[in-house]
Amino acid sequence: HTEIIKKETFPEYYRWCCDKGMPDKIVNMTNGVTQRRWIHCANPVLSSIFTKYLGSQKWLTDMTLLKGMLKFKEDPKLHVEWMAMKQGCKAKLAAYLKEHMDLDIDQDALIDIQIKRIHEYKRQLMNCLYVIHRYQTLKRMSPQERERMQKRVVLIGGKAASAYVNAKIIIKLIGNVSKVVNNDPETNRYLKFAFVPNYRVSAAEVLIPASDISEHISTAGTEASGTSNMKFVMNGGLIIGTMDGANIEIREEGGEDTMFIFGCLEHEVPGIAAQAKQGHYPIDGRLQ
Repeated sequence: HTEIIKKETFPEYYRWCCDKGMPDKIVNMTNGVTQRRWIHCANPVLSSIFTKYLGSQKWLTDMTLLKGMLKFKEDPKLHVEWMAMKQGCKAKLAAYLKEHMDLDIDQDALIDIQIKRIHEYKRQLMNCLYVIHRYQTLKRMSPQERERMQKRVVLIGGKAASAYVNAKIIIKLIGNVSKVVNNDPETNRYLKFAFVPNYRVSAAEVLIPASDISEHISTAGTEASGTSNMKFVMNGGLIIGTMDGANIEIREEGGEDTMFIFGCLEHEVPGIAAQAKQGHYPIDGRLQ
């Protein structure tokens, strides 16, 4: 993202800085979140697990100490405690959704969450298209085939700027699609979809600990950092994402095998955009 600032947003200023002998004038500092809020307060059971296995609460002020958990990664006792923690978080989420939205979910389903500002570059629309595709796939299946499918609950939440018309239309689309998906008796055991209203910190403290996977799918080169990806991975939620923003650093820190990465890279975007303007943009057959 720093390179975009240099090359596209302020190219004249950057050239001036270089001419003046200050090529490092524009620098990047990735923002962050605190484990005290997003683990200790939001998920006290997970906090107690970390403290128990690490032997102290020092990790609350030095997160690098969490690497000490790696030596227990094959410990079956930790696996049992971890899954119990996650099920407890899902039960809390299920109660929240029932109280605030009258939405019933299967607590044994995979919880798939995308919560962030509603914006075209963050691609909540693409997530909605995926849900439509999954719904249509389920509809084409026989009852026996559906029984073999992973049950899934997809939740999207976030605020839209008051005058951002396209963002409001995306929210409306999510609501309309969810009405169809959630009220289909043939498939609603296997797929639920909802827009969580009034997204805020207190809602995030319920949603984030319950996630199995989270979506951070902005077009490469558009997200400065993002912070919800950090909150989700703190709570053991695996990322489905693009090579963008803090996803890159999370992947470097956690390892390539800890994330589900897809999509083009930042340097490939201009070429794809140029082809699209010329009418040469391939459309996935599943969207036609």
